[in-house]
Amino acid sequence: MSRHQKRVTIPKSWPIPRKTHKWIAKCRPGPHSAADSLPLLIVVRDLLKVADNARETERILHEGKVLVDGKVRKDCKMPVGIFDVVSLPLINQQYRMLKDNRGKFYLNTLETGTVRKLARIENKITIPGGKQQLNLSDGSSLLSEGDFRVGDSLVLSIPEKQIEDRIEFKVGNLAMIVGGKHSGQTGKIKEIMIVRSSRPNRVVIEGKKEFETIAGYVYMIGREEPVIKLGVLDERNA
Repeated sequence: MSRHQKRVTIPKSWPIPRKTHKWIAKCRPGPHSAADSLPLLIVVRDLLKVADNARETERILHEGKVLVDGKVRKDCKMPVGIFDVVSLPLINQQYRMLKDNRGKFYLNTLETGTVRKLARIENKITIPGGKQQLNLSDGSSLLSEGDFRVGDSLVLSIPEKQIEDRIEFKVGNLAMIVGGKHSGQTGKIKEIMIVRSSRPNRVVIEGKKEFETIAGYVYMIGREEPVIKLGVLDERNA
């Protein structure tokens, strides 16, 4: 696998021009897939615009001035994905990574103070002792004895990642779409259709307009109201 990447090959979700330079930073293997994340270098330089070039960005990261989900990150190629929280303590600013209605990543500015994180349960396994290991969408895993299901979202404290709440993947709860042509839209789940084949399950979302999408694009964000601030798509706070 090549360690280099040309700008013309970047995913459509990257909100940067493709033809200004030949090469661009490539995500290392990490908590998010390369197709659904941005290198931390791109986040700091191109989205936050706190550096003019890669060298300045690497220096900022090396000095420990950037936190992701409450932890100092120094790897400029670390993948940053959906709902990750990026913090700049020196200027007291925090941002949450979201996707807009064109499927492109953007950073939503958060209010100062305690910030929580959402993570979806991708799968779970039972380990010796009867506890469950929950494998989450941000690449982390947690041990729990509760009644958790795949597709549920967990509200986590950062950086400790203690479970504060669980939002069930069920009819009536509020969801956000993070992929496909309905990316960035929110609405309540009207129906969950279990497909008895290799094809993905389908979900009907009731928002401004009713639409159908695959279950893998559905991310639970609340019950009656979102538990996080959604920015330009929904100005309601947690």
